[in-house]
Formats: sequence, C-alpha cells, structure tokens
Amino acid sequence: MSRDGGEVSLRQDTTAESMARHRFAQTSIALTIIVLFLIMIASTAVTNQKAVAEPTEFPTSARQGSLDVDCTGYKFEDLFDYNFASFDILLGDDWATAQMTAVAYVNGSNSATVRENLDELFEGTPGGNNSWMSTDEREAVRAIGPECIADMDTRIGIREGLPHRGGVDWNDLEFVKDGIALDEVNLVPENHPEERDCQDLLASSDCKEVPVSITDDLQILMFTKEGESHNVRFDQLPNSGVSNFTLALNVTNMSSAGLVLTFPQLQGLRLVNSSIQDDNVESNAMPLPEAEYLPDGRLRVSQDVNYAASDYPILRNLFLDFTTQAPETNEIPEWTADAPVDGTVIPYSVGTRDLVAGEVTELWATDDSGWALDCQFANQEWVGQWTAGLDEEGTLFLDGPDDVAADATADAECSVIDPFGASSIETRNWTFAQPFTSQATISESGDSVEFTVTPTGVVSELSISAHAHQMTMMGEMRMATLASDASTLALPLDGLAPGEVMVMGQAQSNGMLDYNFMLDFGLNKPSAPPVIEVDVNLDGSNATWDASYLKFTIAGKVLDPDGENVAMSLTLCGYSTNDFVRSG
Repeated sequence: MSRDGGEVSLRQDTTAESMARHRFAQTSIALTIIVLFLIMIASTAVTNQKAVAEPTEFPTSARQGSLDVDCTGYKFEDLFDYNFASFDILLGDDWATAQMTAVAYVNGSNSATVRENLDELFEGTPGGNNSWMSTDEREAVRAIGPECIADMDTRIGIREGLPHRGGVDWNDLEFVKDGIALDEVNLVPENHPEERDCQDLLASSDCKEVPVSITDDLQILMFTKEGESHNVRFDQLPNSGVSNFTLALNVTNMSSAGLVLTFPQLQGLRLVNSSIQDDNVESNAMPLPEAEYLPDGRLRVSQDVNYAASDYPILRNLFLDFTTQAPETNEIPEWTADAPVDGTVIPYSVGTRDLVAGEVTELWATDDSGWALDCQFANQEWVGQWTAGLDEEGTLFLDGPDDVAADATADAECSVIDPFGASSIETRNWTFAQPFTSQATISESGDSVEFTVTPTGVVSELSISAHAHQMTMMGEMRMATLASDASTLALPLDGLAPGEVMVMGQAQSNGMLDYNFMLDFGLNKPSAPPVIEVDVNLDGSNATWDASYLKFTIAGKVLDPDGENVAMSLTLCGYSTNDFVRSG
C-alpha cells in the first residue's frame, strides 16, 4: 500500500495566490460534485503535518469524445460546505477488506453551486460548461467517479500494537476501483418546470437538461458494486484483530457527518480509549464515540463529526484504541422472566429464516455490555445442519435444511453470552418445529381462498386465525381449532382487488410461541365481470326515442364487483359508440 513514511502528501495551501489559481475556488467554498465526494470520503491518511492543497486543475480531459481521469495525488484547498454526510464502514471477517457506504446530502443554494461546478468540470466536452446540467453529464459522473475515487486515500489508517498517535507507519485503507459504485438522487430532477431537451448536437436522443441555478436538493451515494464483496482493502492484520490496535481517521473538512464502524464478530473486542487531536494537541472539539454490541456479537462504534468553517486550516484527527483484553470486572448475563421457558416450542416454516422480532428477543436477557444467544443442537443428526441465533437487529433466526420432514423437531440448548465470553449459569432447552403444513387454492366460485391446515402433532391443540391478504387490503378473518385432523378455512376475497393474494395469520398453542405467518401459494384473485342493469320504461322498453324517431337514449347502472374502472361501449347494427354520460 502506498505510504510516505507514514505521512501523507495531500496538503492544503492557504495562500491567496493558490486560491486565485485554483479552477474551482468560489465564494461559497464548494468544489465539483466528484470533488465533494472525494473530500468527504477520500482525503489523507493520518499525519502530524497540516493537510495542505497545492493548486492544481482537476485531472479530467476529453479525448475523442470520452473522459480520462487520474486523481492520483490530487490536492484540494477549500472546504466544501455540504449539509450532512453519513459514512458506514463494515470491516470484513478477513480483516483485510471492508465495505464503505456513503451518502452526501446537498441542499438549497449549495446544490446550485454543485451543479454549476460539475458543469464546469466537463468543459471541452459536448454540453459541458454551458450553464445547464444534463442527464449525459450525470451518466459521465457515474462512469468516471469510481476510477477517480480509487486513486484517492480513504483518510483511514489502522495499526496493531499499543495505542498510536501521530505520524507512524499506518496501514492505510485503500479504495478498490472494481468494487466502487456511484449514484445520485435528483441531480437532474425529472419533469422539472425548467427542463428542456439537450441543445448540444452530440447529445443522446433522450438527453434532458436543467439550469445549474436550480436549488432542488440532491444526494450523492457511494456503495459496494453489485456482485462485489468489498470496495476497500488494507494489509491484513497478522492477528486478525486479536490484539491491541488503533484506528485513526482524518476528519478535517468534514463539516457535519455521522460515522459508523462495524467490526467482525470477535470475542472480547472492545473500545478502550479515544481522543481528538487538533494539530497534534488533545481537543474536545467533538463528542465522544459511542460503542455498542449488536445482538449478533459484533462491535459497532458511532461517531458524530463536525468541523466548523472557522476551524480551518486546523488538522483534526480521531484516534480509536481497541483491545481484546478482558475488562477488570464483568457481570454474568442473565435470563429474564420474558424469555421462553424450558420445553418451549419455537415454530417455523421451511424456507422462513426469521422467527422472532428483535423487539421481542431484546427482553429475554440482560447484561451491562450487551448479549447474544449461543444455541447448540442436541441431536447429533442436526449438528452442522442447523444454526440458531440473533442477527444484528436482534431477530431470532433459524438456518437448516429444506428437505426436513414435516413432523421433525430440532432440540437446542441455548445460553446467553456477553461480548467477553461470560455465559449465563442457566440454559434454556427449546424445540424448533413446524406446527402445521398447509396448502391453498382459489375456490371454484372465485370468491374465497380455501386454506387447508394439517397439524404435525408437535403440539396437542392448535388455534389458527387467518385471512386473505394483499399489501394494503385484507379479507375477513376466519378461525379454527385443530387437534389432529386437517381443517379447511374459507377465507373471503371480498374487498380485495384482482391480482396476487397471500394468506396471513397466526397460530397459537400452549407451550409454543405465537407464530405469525405470511404464506405465498402463488394465488391470484380473478377479475369478476362488470354487472349491467338497463333501466326499463313504463312501456317495458329499454330505450326512449326522440320525436323524430332517429335518436334514442338508454340509461342504467354499471357495477364492477372488484371496484375497478369500467370502459363502456355500445354496438348497434355494426356501429359502435362510447358516448356515455356518466354520473356517480
């Protein structure tokens, strides 16, 4: 990885001459949208020296209608006054790669400045620097952005050993071009009142453009490209985090941001210290980071970052010190009265992974440092095939084979463990099982779902409540109590629109957690034909003729059982008309 004796080469030159020469120096202190993004996510690694930007033109050139970009060593001089940015960094289990997701929010007048600067970025290319922001320019940003970002530093370094500060030889995180994806929201707003077709002769056929002066809010997003596992890499830590290490971040120029770091699951990993340094002097310019343990055992650290315009050109670094050494005191986690008791049946359906929501499981145990579930399956047949635990949201999940018998049960002994390896004295024995199997069809009349439920026998009696369900509509609830025999519930389709229909409901039994289910049988409610009622006159006819007997009028009602719009037409003697007067 590229280093310069542990110190970075990216600098900020505050001289008046350099500011005058810089191509994008403006009163609002804003750069182009790409430079914006690079300022937020790609600056310097940690150093003792002030970050100074040498005057240089953004390294993009037009060659035969295409854009070449080389951002190696690119310097910047002024703050970009973005409104807020969020950064989420997920370190990989290999301790050598990471996924970085970033969202930059640009509002009001700042967005107009960004569009103007981006338009200037493409000077010399078709449609560039003409005071209009086009969809063609937007696509160019998406195309060249990853290549440019890959040339830059991430402003993050890591080093194993005792806590580090200053210009040591940091293990810098680097961007991976093939893993980077860029996108935007509202850079060129659709159907804007000032939108027009692109005027450049070489513009694409569907190109649209808006004035750069519009102030519609926009967003810039960076994330891991689909099909790729990471967009950041670093030298693999020899001990994979099982030792002391320091993570350092240069947060200079980040005016308002939220930073979230999530580490791989590692027993005992904890944040032991942090510090902010302004020009190598301890500072309290930012709040302390917050550390929490996710229900799946991973450590997450959140940091609010701020850097006022008046702080420039102070170099601000954040240092986070980690260790896996056990704390001096550690309480043993305990079950609560809300946890399922011994012998509880936890219901599931094959193909459904999530069983119990996090807002329920969070009440099952308590520990000062957070806790997770450790479940071991008793039957040797299931060892290695079944896994149960909590995900990062606290949802109880179950992974297992898809070909298991309907009446098969999987018994597990579960303990509560904390991040430092302490385990609850008491264990809980639970049984994972399918309480029923089911099938469903649309009735011959098309007015209901015939939902057939067959108990598997894992519980003695089962209460079922279910209804036909669509995203925003539901049919009437039907209920049944089952012992051993199958039962069919007719679930009305009244009030539901034609189209896909699922079955939603709940199963309850003594000794079993309530089972909320949503079952998709691939059913579709058919569309019922409209009903026409033609008014009858006193003489028994349907039509009322005018005096000339050349024109007649018929009236009546049209009702669609599904509540859909109805188109009407009348055909008479080979001629058709749809000239109906509607009311209601």
